[in-house]
Amino acid sequence: MTESVKKLKEWVDTAQRIVFFGGAGVSTESGIPDFRSTGGLYHQEWAYPPEVILSHSFYKSNPEEFFRFYRAKMLAPAAEPNDAHRKLAEWEARGILSAVVTQNIDGLHQAAGSQRVYELHGSVHRNYCEKCRKFYGLDFILHGQGVPRCACGGVVKPDVVLYEEGLDQGTINGAVRAIAAADLLIIGGTSLNVYPAAGLINYYRGGRLALINKSAVARDLDAGLVITDPIGEVFAQL
Repeated sequence: MTESVKKLKEWVDTAQRIVFFGGAGVSTESGIPDFRSTGGLYHQEWAYPPEVILSHSFYKSNPEEFFRFYRAKMLAPAAEPNDAHRKLAEWEARGILSAVVTQNIDGLHQAAGSQRVYELHGSVHRNYCEKCRKFYGLDFILHGQGVPRCACGGVVKPDVVLYEEGLDQGTINGAVRAIAAADLLIIGGTSLNVYPAAGLINYYRGGRLALINKSAVARDLDAGLVITDPIGEVFAQL
């Protein structure tokens, strides 16, 4: 165990209101590709860049191509929680973790047992009819073909935040309250490139801030700890 991980363990052992703010790097160790890393979705060949395909306007104008990409690249039903997901769920059960704030849409935190999860960008496990608002699970989208439609005839849209769409205000409010009340904020698996999600950490007022990420982040942080080891490997030692 490195000195940095030892220090993080000491912080965790004396904390009462931990909040974890995580991004794609938390899920890459479960086999889910990262959009921006080398070999990730942004480096693969499609007729349009992924950020175009995953926009609200593209979803409306070319739904067939949107869902072809979405099924092929955004869904990972075989993925399992890793050590980071499991440790966070364990901390919540112990009563020392207040919340997980995640930019991921894969539902792996809940699969590991976490209850208080603020999904800033939605979830692939929730899908709703744009006409009658009926909800559908992941399998309805995964095993369908073409544009998924409800029995009423409406298009069934994934409950995920696309480019050009705003975040859910209730989710933001809950995440802000949790971050503002935390006595330890751990940021993991994110380069803090995506706004407004990355801006939520500005609400942290505590004195202990830890960053666990393989690469440099996109903004200056007054982090008392910076660890560049794989996040699952780090959490397995805590």
